Amino acid sequence: MDKDLILLGHGSGGRLSHQLLEELIIPTLSGIPPSGQNDAAVLVHDGRRLAFTTDSYVVDPIFFPGGNIGDLAINGTVNDLAMVGALPFAVSVGLILEEGFSRVELARILRSMREAADRAGVSIVAGDTKVVPRGKADRIFINTSGIGVFRHGLDISGAKARVGDTIIINGTIGDHGIAVMAAREGLELETDIRSDCAPLNGLVNEILSEGEAVRVLRDPTRGGVATTLKEIAIQSDVTITLDEAALPLKGAVRGVCAVLGLDPLYVANEGKVLVFVAPESADSVLETMRRHPLGTDAAVIGRVTSSGGGKVRMETVVGGVRAVEMLSGEQLPRIC
Repeated sequence: MDKDLILLGHGSGGRLSHQLLEELIIPTLSGIPPSGQNDAAVLVHDGRRLAFTTDSYVVDPIFFPGGNIGDLAINGTVNDLAMVGALPFAVSVGLILEEGFSRVELARILRSMREAADRAGVSIVAGDTKVVPRGKADRIFINTSGIGVFRHGLDISGAKARVGDTIIINGTIGDHGIAVMAAREGLELETDIRSDCAPLNGLVNEILSEGEAVRVLRDPTRGGVATTLKEIAIQSDVTITLDEAALPLKGAVRGVCAVLGLDPLYVANEGKVLVFVAPESADSVLETMRRHPLGTDAAVIGRVTSSGGGKVRMETVVGGVRAVEMLSGEQLPRIC
């Protein structure tokens, strides 16, 4: 089942939202167990597997360094399909517009959506538009749904992590969340921090050439790397150990987080993928990722160290070990 439907958006908050999901939303709507909650639902029709996903975007501000709400919506849906190993091919778009919203800004957003779809190789095939009275929304909200097909027999899922697996990320963390926050708060930064918003399906296709060695793919969006890894640890019932010194992080992002008291592990990303791969194939996958434009800064950041527990731990740069948990709320709301 598509966990964007049942998790209020991927990684949408922390313990409180997960409690709401476990106690009310999931039991009422589906009853799907945690092992079946991924970035997209995998459906079987006439013997053929399809992937389906949906998500809604309420980012504030709607324009930010490196993107806007439009290309964010397309890329987010493309990426959720790619995270189960599917090839995205069709997307729908639902627009909720506040009365008086700028026609010029809407045209700019729509152009960016079309350009993002073209880059990802998907078609926008259906849509809906609603206008609500002034003051009843915040300028524009967008919902996108997507369909993908499978060209392989692999079973990619958050429930597939195994002891010994190597964990790789394709680049620096926290760029999107800090770019959006800086734009929202009007921060004058000395360096140019831009969102990493990008379609990951091309990179994922290269990774999947490793076949069954690839266990898990997951994009660490809302809730960041920490929340995403915690979800995978619970789904697979394993313990994950991170290496703090290995986490790729731009100096500017590190500096902003330090000043504002934010933990970059919990800051959202929109162009990153966490890859769990069999240890014997880790070097090959890392090399493949680094050859791709979206993976030049790929790095090994951790491993699956034991079965059971559903825990994430981090070996710190000072030689200690600390637990990595979900936050009780979001550090940076409305970044997607």
